[in-house]
Amino acid sequence: MAIKLSADGKKPVFNEINITPLTDIFLVLLIIMMVIAPSFQSLDKNITIPEINSGVSIEEKNATVSLTKEGELFINGEKTTEDALEGELSKIIANLEKKEVVVKADEKAKSSDIMKIMRSAQNAGFEKLVVAGEPLSKKEQKELKENGEE
Repeated sequence: MAIKLSADGKKPVFNEINITPLTDIFLVLLIIMMVIAPSFQSLDKNITIPEINSGVSIEEKNATVSLTKEGELFINGEKTTEDALEGELSKIIANLEKKEVVVKADEKAKSSDIMKIMRSAQNAGFEKLVVAGEPLSKKEQKELKENGEE
């Protein structure tokens, strides 16, 4: 780097900027952040389920098991009980080309009830179980209850 003197010849004039110290500082900060960043992921123990913005649409020709927050079960819109679930699924599987069952549950439904549905579907011979990403809405629950009482 050349040092030039001012017009009067006494003061040196710097017309170039040395960015080496600045680059060193940024590299050190980058390395520190790369080392510390993975620890931020494990700080929050509360897990929240993200909203689904995309996905595969569910075919309506599959067997659909709906579960309300009260624990009521519906197969393709018809009310059933937990004891009769496996038998009903066994009847439906004969008419399906894909051995696939879709589970739609309310967000407040118990996971133990969902596990019972999974076991019943497996025992009935279903090979694939799809859990719907969008929970059973209040409107859908109301419609199922109205249709089940008829």
